[in-house]
Amino acid sequence: MDNQEMKRAAEAILFAAGDSVDLQRLTEALELTPKKTENLMEELKEEFNSQNHGFKIMRYDDSYQFVTHKEYQQQIRTVMDLNRKKPLSQAAMEVLSVIAYNQPVTKAFVEQIRGVDCSGVIGSLTVKELVEEKGRLELPGRPLLYGTTENFLRCFNISSIDELPKIPEKEQKEVSEETTEIQEVKDSTEETITATPEEIVAMATEE
Repeated sequence: MDNQEMKRAAEAILFAAGDSVDLQRLTEALELTPKKTENLMEELKEEFNSQNHGFKIMRYDDSYQFVTHKEYQQQIRTVMDLNRKKPLSQAAMEVLSVIAYNQPVTKAFVEQIRGVDCSGVIGSLTVKELVEEKGRLELPGRPLLYGTTENFLRCFNISSIDELPKIPEKEQKEVSEETTEIQEVKDSTEETITATPEEIVAMATEE
């Protein structure tokens, strides 16, 4: 297949899949090298998104997916009879922000920052597929590590966590000067907090 034919094949794969498709699976289907597949998909994404469609191609880490433009969400909800989901609570936003900016982190790390038990909130965020287990910390007790998911990127309309709002240089310096060391109860391990809950929430909700 020539280059254009492979792009059409990639479009067909994304359309048929409905969900995101990993770059490795695209590489196998198109019988190309990983680098050539990535270049092809980036070209396709730029070309397709420059056209006047009701949907676009988004990249989430190493996956690609067809997604609709947010300005048509009301019409889509009407046709599909979807109810607006309940927004995240302030507590959930704080926990999600702490995890997003410091991942991978343990539950104890999040609780030390917020000062309250976060088991229920982390469980709720896991059910909503916004955070997931990322392995275990190689320390006594081997506590679970948590990080954000592909669905988190999709919900916040970003391609990777690198696109999260950055800490302003002045605030970053102030935070660095006031860095706090925390100690986990089970393993007596010290970890460093690089931002307060208020600063993290502010960054996550900043337009």
